[in-house]
Amino acid sequence: MSAHVLLVDDDPDILRLLSMRLTAAGYRVTAVESAEAALSHLAMERPQLVLSDVQLPGKDGLALFDAIRAKHPSLPVILLTAHGTIPDAVEATSRGVYTYLTKPFNGKELLETIGQALALGSPTDPSKSASANESWREDIVSRSNVMAELLAEAKLVAGSDASVLIRGESGSGKEVLAQAIHRASPRASQPFVAVNCGAIPESLLESELFGHIKGAFTGAVANHAGLFQAANGGTLFLDEIGDMPVALQVKLLRVLQERVVRPVGASQAIPIDVRIMSATHRDLDAAMAEGEFREDLYYRLNVVSLTLPTLAERREDIPLLANHFLAKLALKYNKRVNGFAPEAVKALATAPWPGNVRQLHNVVEQVSALATTPLIPLALVQRALRVPSVEVLTFTEARLRFEREYLVDLLKLTDGSVADAARLAGRNRTEFYRLLQKHGLTPGVFRAEGPVAE
Repeated sequence: MSAHVLLVDDDPDILRLLSMRLTAAGYRVTAVESAEAALSHLAMERPQLVLSDVQLPGKDGLALFDAIRAKHPSLPVILLTAHGTIPDAVEATSRGVYTYLTKPFNGKELLETIGQALALGSPTDPSKSASANESWREDIVSRSNVMAELLAEAKLVAGSDASVLIRGESGSGKEVLAQAIHRASPRASQPFVAVNCGAIPESLLESELFGHIKGAFTGAVANHAGLFQAANGGTLFLDEIGDMPVALQVKLLRVLQERVVRPVGASQAIPIDVRIMSATHRDLDAAMAEGEFREDLYYRLNVVSLTLPTLAERREDIPLLANHFLAKLALKYNKRVNGFAPEAVKALATAPWPGNVRQLHNVVEQVSALATTPLIPLALVQRALRVPSVEVLTFTEARLRFEREYLVDLLKLTDGSVADAARLAGRNRTEFYRLLQKHGLTPGVFRAEGPVAE
């Protein structure tokens, strides 16, 4: 996939020239003539780079940069400036603009500058293909702008060894994001080890993390290497770090400071080389205020903070995710399902999703297992969502249904007598027969002695 560059210039000739040059260099280009048009496009799709003139009608290039930085802080922006606006461009670089180029610009310099800006978020090995470059995030299916910004930041932080704290509600995909960052990092070939700090009893968590030696406590019948040693050279992901007991937080802080672990019962410490990523759905600031989480440990873990949106905040991703899960689960259950009926897609897209992506996967798995048709119907999705099935009929359909049920009830009441049923309905026999014929009803089947020829 080629890098996407958004061009912004009110001069059609310069816009055409830049578009041709960048397209020839292999970039995917979107060209617009105003800051307002650029912001409208950014609301629909996040490019990898913005190249903008400083002097624009209405909102100028500097105001455009400020608006971009507010919503997309990791998106590189290059400004094109005439000599008269160089001071403004210089000031803009101090505020975060990647760089500026003066007009008339050198074509070779322009391409080199764009390549350098894009390389900020690209793998260190330029020989890798574009598809390989995206393999790090292959488990994250998304087309939403909010996720695009998050993934851009994740890609940037992956190249460092900085500790990352991932925030987000339960089921939003915190471990999936941590795995993606690991795959994009220089440690990708080394182990990724995950542990849920809230799922292991306090009495066992220390041994699980740091290991123990034989005889350290009752039941320790052999030496046990902890998860820090298992992850040596790679990444240790501490999920639900907010649930870690305070006493153990002190020991974890010491490990992070000294880069050694001391197994339970051991006298010698073991050096470790581990990158730490952690995650929580708790408000750690509130936990610190209440004395439930150590402030010094918080700052060790929270060097870079990434926040996953809820599924309700990225609704445009729901059909993509649902079909992605369906394709995988169809293989698992050996089902020939092709997708969801339009009404079912609408139901999925508008559901509240308190359980986020995990709940969506559960719903798709349920409908996959129960599907009997190529398209998943609305009723099956409503059942999985535990939503009462409501059938909405057109006025004509409702009237026909009422007519048929009304006629059936009359025939049952009169034991199949057309004369009596017509009299109760206030219709003559000829008209009543026409109604019976319209609905395919035979009076004889309603007689107690069974069908009788008339």
